[in-house]
Amino acid sequence: MAEIIVVAGQRDGVLHPATLEAVSAAKTVKGEGDSLAAVIVSADPDSLAGSLSVEGVDEVITVTAGSNDFQPEVVEAVVIALAQARKPSLIATAHSVDAWSFAPSVAVTLGSGFASDVLALKSEGGDLIATRAGYAEKVLVDLEFPGRETTLVTIRTNVFEPAGGTSEPKMTTMDAPACETSLNHVGWKEPADAGGIDIPGSDFILSIGRGVNDESNVEQFLELADEMGATLGCSRPVADNGWLPKARQVGQSGQLAANCRLYIAMGISGSVQHQWGMKHIENIVAVNTDPEASIFSIARYGIVGDMFEIAEELENHF
Repeated sequence: MAEIIVVAGQRDGVLHPATLEAVSAAKTVKGEGDSLAAVIVSADPDSLAGSLSVEGVDEVITVTAGSNDFQPEVVEAVVIALAQARKPSLIATAHSVDAWSFAPSVAVTLGSGFASDVLALKSEGGDLIATRAGYAEKVLVDLEFPGRETTLVTIRTNVFEPAGGTSEPKMTTMDAPACETSLNHVGWKEPADAGGIDIPGSDFILSIGRGVNDESNVEQFLELADEMGATLGCSRPVADNGWLPKARQVGQSGQLAANCRLYIAMGISGSVQHQWGMKHIENIVAVNTDPEASIFSIARYGIVGDMFEIAEELENHF
């Protein structure tokens, strides 16, 4: 019987929703007879235990910290202590700024296998295989971890559906190991309001790029996206010029269109940085005046034409 540990995340006493995505990822390699434990470190971990009592979780380990402020050294010490005591085959956590602070150090200390920003997990012959993107999202790479008793992975967010349902896991209390901390929390600063824009959660996105030419032309595509039931996205030049807010930018320095099923790219050349956020989408429609534009190399359907003329045809249709 193998054990899997999922390291939960929290902010200001609220469970990070990506934790349940990490649970779903871990469940894909949970075999019959295996156990899955979720560990949560917070000032009041018992209040979060119910949120972790989802299908597939057999145990919730609560660790009381001095505050809800994230202290990477505390989480690191907890995970190392658990791993040394339980020898899990897999440790999983969401790929987040918090995970970047402790996961690599934990892997080095344990001498474990390690993979970050993982898109898929599978087990072949009892060996774990983690899939992640490589070469700026140009290829998918399967990683193996021969000779490693434990492997630690961080799971890309908005790839796995959050674990749901309910369970009655065993509740275990653990004392936080003594350790020195290097950070002093000053206060919270809420991020700028995205105005309801949700690029990662949208299933239909119409994006505009440099071909829109001028800020005065953007309103036409806002209206078109609304008529089509799409979320309006953009490439970096549009956001950098301030024509649309950063929350609408798709790409490596913007947002990942994680749940998109249909992506219409209008006037977008298709740089590697933009493709990072959308090339995985099954149905991509590209409109560009340049027949050699890179966007056509990943599009299922390509239209060599003027984006404004195509937009007018779509408006007439809808």
